Amino acid sequence: MKRVAIQGGLGSFHEIAAREYFRGEELEIVPCSTFRDIFAETKKDFDLIGMMAIENTIAGSLLQNHDLLKMSDMQIAGEHKLRISHSLVALPGTTVGEIKEVMSHPIALMQCEAFLDTLPGIKIVEHEDTALAGKEVSDKQLASTAAICSSLAAEKYGLEVLASGIETNKRNFTRFLILAQGDMLKEVQKENHINKSSLVFVLPHSEGSLSQVLSVLSFYNINLTRIQSLPIIGSEWEYQFYIDLTFTDYNRYRQSIDAIMPLISRLKVLGEYREEKHGAG
Repeated sequence: MKRVAIQGGLGSFHEIAAREYFRGEELEIVPCSTFRDIFAETKKDFDLIGMMAIENTIAGSLLQNHDLLKMSDMQIAGEHKLRISHSLVALPGTTVGEIKEVMSHPIALMQCEAFLDTLPGIKIVEHEDTALAGKEVSDKQLASTAAICSSLAAEKYGLEVLASGIETNKRNFTRFLILAQGDMLKEVQKENHINKSSLVFVLPHSEGSLSQVLSVLSFYNINLTRIQSLPIIGSEWEYQFYIDLTFTDYNRYRQSIDAIMPLISRLKVLGEYREEKHGAG
């Protein structure tokens, strides 16, 4: 049985992503309050796998998670793209007309603004987590309060789905990273065909430094699928670059890394894994 640490409560989208990625396997889900807690728990238990959101097609990148990964010993072992579908849930027997308050995570509330606009007079309350918002409705028996969360959370906490698919943009996907270390990293990767890599490095503050790196990668037929720059705290106007690369020839990829080494500094390979080309559902 695999043990997977997630951010959020049981029934969260992190749990759904974990169960989809490890479909058919027995899992124990280890809920964590914050993303930082995922790394704290995996540091104590090398057999614990981490599941962490890294970007959303609407909300963008989760910037703090880049640095958390960089500072850890965890490696990316895989990725999963999950279609995010929100539901309005409440205590059984509740009608939409009886709802006076809706609570959820701020991003979920933002993603459902068009639906919420159809509920005039409703009080909007921000919560730390979508699934835990549903749990609070259940635990406290909040008769006139609804939560926005997953249908799995509604099922786990005995709530009724009043409306499903209430997100404004139906192309709402979150990309999750599967994180592991040591022997567990090898176990998760064992059947994966590696064709993707995530790196972080620092560039000198000089004209054309980034374009030189990209030109070298292009020469080796390496495809840049994502780039994210973050400032280096304490070094004004200097940046570190997080990039995702895909490739068809692993040896050419390794040659390209050797070729850019004179152009960069502080390179860290965050993981080599299989690209998932399509989101779920």
